[in-house]
Amino acid sequence: MNSAAAVSLAAPPEHSPQGARKPLSALERKAQLKAELQSRINSMQKSRPSSRLLPTVPVLAGILPGGGLQAGAAYSVSNSTTLAMAMLAGPSGAGAWCSVIGMPTFSVEAAASLGIALDKLVLVPHPGDQWLSVTAAMIDVVSVVLTCAPKHVAPADASRLMARVRQRGAALVTMGHWPQSDASLSVTGSNWQGLGAGTGHLRSRRMRITASAGGRSRTADLWLPDFQHGPRAETPARTGRQEYFPEASRAS
Repeated sequence: MNSAAAVSLAAPPEHSPQGARKPLSALERKAQLKAELQSRINSMQKSRPSSRLLPTVPVLAGILPGGGLQAGAAYSVSNSTTLAMAMLAGPSGAGAWCSVIGMPTFSVEAAASLGIALDKLVLVPHPGDQWLSVTAAMIDVVSVVLTCAPKHVAPADASRLMARVRQRGAALVTMGHWPQSDASLSVTGSNWQGLGAGTGHLRSRRMRITASAGGRSRTADLWLPDFQHGPRAETPARTGRQEYFPEASRAS
């Protein structure tokens, strides 16, 4: 707390010059100071994600809580790097800076093919034991941070990091579980289009995405390579296999 804040929260004098105001008891002064301090804190730090939405891939906007990627929120992706890239593609394509931390196998070629602007992408492949400080620093300067968090993050550290996310209006996307995520996303099925019985060429891939938040789940199909607009029109005879198979244990 700076000196100005300390002065403004000082207790009022017990006696006015005129002696007309009744002195406050110690308990009343304490309650007044607490109320003023809480009001000051509330005005400086948001306790909930911002209602401001970052640009989001249309399919994901339809299943994420609030209708899109929210500034000040955290999301966890359980089993697909491609899905995590899709979370970055909307903001990056609109000009936002993004960062990828602790993911040494992250493919910049794949990222570029999905619409992520490499000239506004900051990579920190090996943060080591400085993961927390590096992530906090990136939250200060970019709009979206994608990271593979350590397996064990202290609850106090997670809380401080989320307070920073809310304060800066960034979005945090983690690979795997994150204790304070606002929504969890996963690929629950996938198939390729264009293959027949041993013939044909791969044209596109359909990924079934499930987003879970607050005990509710929503599902939608994400198409690659053009997930902004979906697949090209195809006749059923040319689409190849349509069934889905589980992908819970596969990263893609």
